[in-house]
Amino acid sequence: MLVRDAMSTVVLTIGPTHTLRQAARLMSARHVGAAVVLDPETYGLGILTERDVLNSLALGQNPDTEIAGTHTTTEVVFACPAWTLEDAADAMAHGGFRHLIVMDGNEPAGIVSVRDIIRCWAPDRRASAQLTG
Repeated sequence: MLVRDAMSTVVLTIGPTHTLRQAARLMSARHVGAAVVLDPETYGLGILTERDVLNSLALGQNPDTEIAGTHTTTEVVFACPAWTLEDAADAMAHGGFRHLIVMDGNEPAGIVSVRDIIRCWAPDRRASAQLTG
């Protein structure tokens, strides 16, 4: 199975000046665990994850004044839609992260997470329950 088959095509894009509270609200509303941070001045892409927000809160930082750009990972490993899920899982395991921005050319096409990969690799529990029930 390929990354394009597992990735979420819901890509939340925010700017580096969004506060962590704004980012958290947007991620929560869209039911995603990461946001692509696009810096229009540098045209660079980064990623802000729920873990980044959690770490800031654990340090006692104020989510209304802390901005996304300060907590964004900018050294990002990007995936291609044609990667296998094994390629994506290997990149995540070696890099110690749970999300990959999937690029199609110069544009983010989606995000693939560990959860997406597990969902594809795990047997469909509803189907097996129907067969045994």
